[in-house]
Amino acid sequence: MNIDQLTINTIRVLSAEAIERAKSGHPGLPLGAAPAVYTLWSKVMKHNPINPNWVNRDRFILSAGHGSMLLYSLLHLFDYGLDMEELKNFRQLDSETPGHPEYGHTVGVEATTGPLGQGFANGVGMAMAEAHLAAHFNRSGYNIIDHYTYILSGDGCLMEGINYEAASLAGHLGLGKLIVLYDSNSITIEGSTDLAFTEDVTKRFEALGWKTYRVEDGNDIEKIRETIEKAKENISKPSLIEIKTEIGYGSAKQGESSAHGEPLGEENVEGLKRFLGWKEKEEFTVPEEVKEHMKDLVEKGIKEEENCKREWDRYKKEYPELAEELERWLNLELPMEYLKSEEFWSFEKDMSTREASGIIINRLAEKMPNLIGGSADLAPSNKTTMKERKVFSPNSYDGSNIHFGVREHAMGAILNGMALHGGLKAYGGTFLVFSDYMKPSMRLSALMDLPVTYVLTHDSIGVGEDGPTHQPIEHLAMLRSMPNMTVIRPADARETSAAWYRTLTKGGPTALILTRQGLPLLEGTGKKALKGGYILKEDEKVDIILMATGSEVQLIYEVSKKLLEMGIGTRVVSMPSWEIFEEQSVEYKEKVLPKEMTNRLAVEAGSSLGWHKYTGSNGKILAIDHFGASAPGNELFKKFGFTVDKVVEEALKLVGEK
Repeated sequence: MNIDQLTINTIRVLSAEAIERAKSGHPGLPLGAAPAVYTLWSKVMKHNPINPNWVNRDRFILSAGHGSMLLYSLLHLFDYGLDMEELKNFRQLDSETPGHPEYGHTVGVEATTGPLGQGFANGVGMAMAEAHLAAHFNRSGYNIIDHYTYILSGDGCLMEGINYEAASLAGHLGLGKLIVLYDSNSITIEGSTDLAFTEDVTKRFEALGWKTYRVEDGNDIEKIRETIEKAKENISKPSLIEIKTEIGYGSAKQGESSAHGEPLGEENVEGLKRFLGWKEKEEFTVPEEVKEHMKDLVEKGIKEEENCKREWDRYKKEYPELAEELERWLNLELPMEYLKSEEFWSFEKDMSTREASGIIINRLAEKMPNLIGGSADLAPSNKTTMKERKVFSPNSYDGSNIHFGVREHAMGAILNGMALHGGLKAYGGTFLVFSDYMKPSMRLSALMDLPVTYVLTHDSIGVGEDGPTHQPIEHLAMLRSMPNMTVIRPADARETSAAWYRTLTKGGPTALILTRQGLPLLEGTGKKALKGGYILKEDEKVDIILMATGSEVQLIYEVSKKLLEMGIGTRVVSMPSWEIFEEQSVEYKEKVLPKEMTNRLAVEAGSSLGWHKYTGSNGKILAIDHFGASAPGNELFKKFGFTVDKVVEEALKLVGEK
């Protein structure tokens, strides 16, 4: 048995043993796809296990994340620091080998995958980032940014709608350094794919502008290598390589759906070993020949990085300013002096918060050359266009305005991929109501703690005539419920500056919730919004606390004036971000919302869910817990009680007035 085959069998056996020990997992993909992925990692892919964060490495994404033991076996064999004990602890508490790959948890994992299609779209984002950085920094004779993005995808991935969205954009953009290995085994959990999936996948991808290839035997590693190399030569189109495999190869469950998501069973693991000619008696053993072979492969990766480093040193001497700029991009350095300047925070007229955000984006574009983003076909409405920047297109990868098309779900995952790649500060816009389409990608932003900014406009019934289909009601509550997602709904232009300051400086994903309708500049807004909640206005005697976010802050501001005329004092609290407010000290939160002040009224044109935390049992919430209607926005605010008179009426009930 040659060393390549022995190594492939080592991957198969380690995967099967780990899954069997866990009594949980997906052995089918590792057994079938091991030859293809081993060939990629050992004979084609440029990577250095000693430096997993090498900027110019090729990226590999296991989009079919359920096959995680395949990836963990590779990471162990290639000496990424994942030791054998971690393989033995597959899917166990606190192990480095969770059920699906998790970015930031296991060294060498490029993206958190598992929800099918997400990794595929992440890869499109990575390829876009590589293309943009290469266009900006490469010079004749110096391809300092020059790497490929490889994805292992399966039948299930290619059924998901997000895959179609992302593949369509990738084909349009001609991302030639994107190569997908399609593990085509024609099996899903329920059985044969022809139960629900009979299309010609390669023809579909050809129609999307991809170059396609086919390998008939998933065990023919030389053919797989030749085909990947051929795909690399095609730099004008992304490539899909369909590799015909057998799920659960070598086991008694080969070709059966039961191989997908359940352990083989002890007897079948032993049968697998006999079929493979496995000689090792002890479980979780790597043959000595394989260990020596892997040392040679790791050494090859070290030399590849050393070659790139020598080129980088020459580049630094010839283009020192560009080299310094690239380092700033990769370090995500911010123009802090500008962010603290009066100009960044200054606005002189009333406007919608979407308009204010657009102004801020263009101010930032002058100071942050690595700012990149766009909209899901709503840029004129979202105000996400950088006016002095070019469009990212097949003919101009150095452009930084991205037309994502009507592809919200893919847009979110592509932004994640760009953030994962490094070097860019990415944002994307759509209407708040369409965060429904983007939510799975936003959730993975939060899970990976990625610095992605979501510009979500048209934030309430203020959308008006478009009606209930476009009026977000439950969306704020949904986003606020998501762990690690910072949600900011600013009350005016200056609070919008605070929102952008936060998303740039604190990391993690941020959802900016912005109005369509114009809002007045309120006295006292600004940097205090960085606390998440603060006292905007207060009378000498406080009988009631009025709380609101976004466009409703102006409403309670006016209510406070009318109540004072009636002899009732108020404290007006702007609460642009619950998450940021909860980060503050107990003392600060008590200062803003003292326990003894139980007369509290919260006002927000969305679901009431969650506000009870701040109003308490004696407080009241004026919100919308039903869908909206089609009419001019100002009429809807009147109809649903968001008027000065209605809020005054509710406040009077709380303080006991008649």
